Amino acid sequence: MIFNSREDIIAMTPEWTGERFEDGRPKVADKYLDALYDMTLEELWKPIFVKGYENQFVSMKSLHPEFKEDGSVNRKLVGRAVTAMYAPTRPDYYAAMAKQARDKGLSGTPNQWVIDSLQSRDVIVIDMFDKIYKGTFLGGNLTTAVHQKTGNGGAVIWGGIRDIEQMHKVPDVQVYYRGIDPTPIRDFVMTGMNCPVRLGDGRDAAICLPGDVVYGCSGGVLFIPPQLVVDVVDGGIKTQVKDIFGFEMISQNKFTTAQIDKNTWSEEMLDLLVDFIQNDERGEPYRHLDWSKEYDLARNGDPNDTQSAL
Repeated sequence: MIFNSREDIIAMTPEWTGERFEDGRPKVADKYLDALYDMTLEELWKPIFVKGYENQFVSMKSLHPEFKEDGSVNRKLVGRAVTAMYAPTRPDYYAAMAKQARDKGLSGTPNQWVIDSLQSRDVIVIDMFDKIYKGTFLGGNLTTAVHQKTGNGGAVIWGGIRDIEQMHKVPDVQVYYRGIDPTPIRDFVMTGMNCPVRLGDGRDAAICLPGDVVYGCSGGVLFIPPQLVVDVVDGGIKTQVKDIFGFEMISQNKFTTAQIDKNTWSEEMLDLLVDFIQNDERGEPYRHLDWSKEYDLARNGDPNDTQSAL
């Protein structure tokens, strides 16, 4: 069993070169987490997908809607992943698992062990093998504990929850889940803590590693590899302003949708974009961006330049 081993976590996240938690998880800076609240799923998904990370999103139900009735943002989920994987119980393995937990000073049930480890802005990501009946990982008490330990963190549960009326009353916590059942959690064992976990089935499955940045919105949950977060945030911001500019150009019949949707823009289009950013008040928040990479691709070619933007 991979049981919150610092050495194992570092070994499975070798591309992260920044700060780490004591348990070895990558610690993406708060300023990048803050930036994600103002970004959309598609803006964040695209720069991951084009780098080959095609299995990072899973569609799930959320405890709270992302938007209020007036269209304003109600609640997104952004934080750093703490992962755990569970399986159906069997007596011999359960005894071995429980002994290992006791040796590490853990008490309570295998779902409580994960809750007890949480820190500020953590999000638990749980592979509960899609168990809903007797698979209710969170209820009112443990959701309150998540809030107490993480502040505005939350949970992604590939399984069940219970006490939903109580959970709705816990402030600042968002939870994604598969189903609701009144039964308490039973008949399960932990197979790993802070290990790779899978959420979803078949082609729709996603993988999450400890320390991934979790982004939950109305569509579901995106798991962003920590080493890509800076590029994702910068790329997403660029997508925002390109969309603003692109809509303007299409409405004025200056460019076609095919031109706007290409991955690589021409120098002419980039010149117009930069001029728009510098001279239109809508471009003011984007004037710090560097477009040299985009100009290099326009001049030297990009293998994806015949494809539509994703």
